[in-house]
Amino acid sequence: MDSKQILEIAAKAAEDKRADDIVALDMEGLSTVTDYFLIMNGGSKRQVQAITDEIMDKMAEAGAEVKRVEGRDAGRWVLIDLGDVFVHVFDEDDRTHYNLEKLWSDAPFVDLSKWIEA
Repeated sequence: MDSKQILEIAAKAAEDKRADDIVALDMEGLSTVTDYFLIMNGGSKRQVQAITDEIMDKMAEAGAEVKRVEGRDAGRWVLIDLGDVFVHVFDEDDRTHYNLEKLWSDAPFVDLSKWIEA
C-alpha cells in the first residue's frame, strides 16, 4: 500500500468521526522520515480518542501497519505513526498552540477534496 492510499484511508476515517479542519501537508523533500502529515482536531478529549481509534481500526481493516501511537490516553495531541504518513489529532487548544501548518509552512497542502468534504 502506498503513502497516498494510507493518507486517503486516514482522512476518510477522520471525517467519519467528524474531525475538524482536516489538512494534509506534502512532506516529500522536506522530511526524510515521512511523506505526509495529516492534521486535524477534535472538540474534546473523547472525540480526539474516537478519531484516533477510527483511524487505527480502518488501518487494520486495510492491512496497513500502525507503527506507533503516542498521546492517546491524554487526548490532547495524538501522533499516529503510519510510516509514510504521520497523523496528528489535536484538541483545539493544542492545535492552535503548536500550529504545525505554520511550523512546516514550506510544505504544500494536499488537495483532500476528492476524499472528504471541506
